[in-house]
Amino acid sequence: MTDSDDLLRRVSAKAGATAEHLPPPATAEDVAQAERILGFRLPPVLTRLYREVANGGFGPDYQLLPLAGEGRTVVTEYREARETSGSGGDAHWPADVLPVLDWGCGMYAAVDCRSPEGAVLLFEPNGIGDDWHHAWYVDSESLTDWLETWLSETGWYEEDADEDADEDGEMRPWESAQQRLAE
Repeated sequence: MTDSDDLLRRVSAKAGATAEHLPPPATAEDVAQAERILGFRLPPVLTRLYREVANGGFGPDYQLLPLAGEGRTVVTEYREARETSGSGGDAHWPADVLPVLDWGCGMYAAVDCRSPEGAVLLFEPNGIGDDWHHAWYVDSESLTDWLETWLSETGWYEEDADEDADEDGEMRPWESAQQRLAE
């Protein structure tokens, strides 16, 4: 058993114990179709989450959006974010950054699909004005670490958890944001 196998087993157990009703996992065709529409590949751990745990409906607070299906999905959210980002103003959503969880109030958890580890970013646009690169923060260097934080209930979104922040109590800005938004 690999570390990823163990992680997915624990995520699946927690998802089953905390979600009222988990949707069935996404199919291989769902993943292939999503990647065709998106124009990029999903990180392996994200693919395995959708294929082996469930098609969304689990995870921190508001839970992961589904990959495929009717209504809001990561594919529809990404396409909408990219379309509105490119029309009539400065870009606010970079290519290949997939919104996977809607925190509410315009905030999203997103996976950088160019990052080999699937870095998880926080998009927090409230109060930033037109400097969109200031809305992007690194929540976790990898999707596996982000999931471990959820499993251990130590994420910044937990009421009693220590913040995953730098010494000043602030989340670390995503250094690549300005360059990636300019692409």
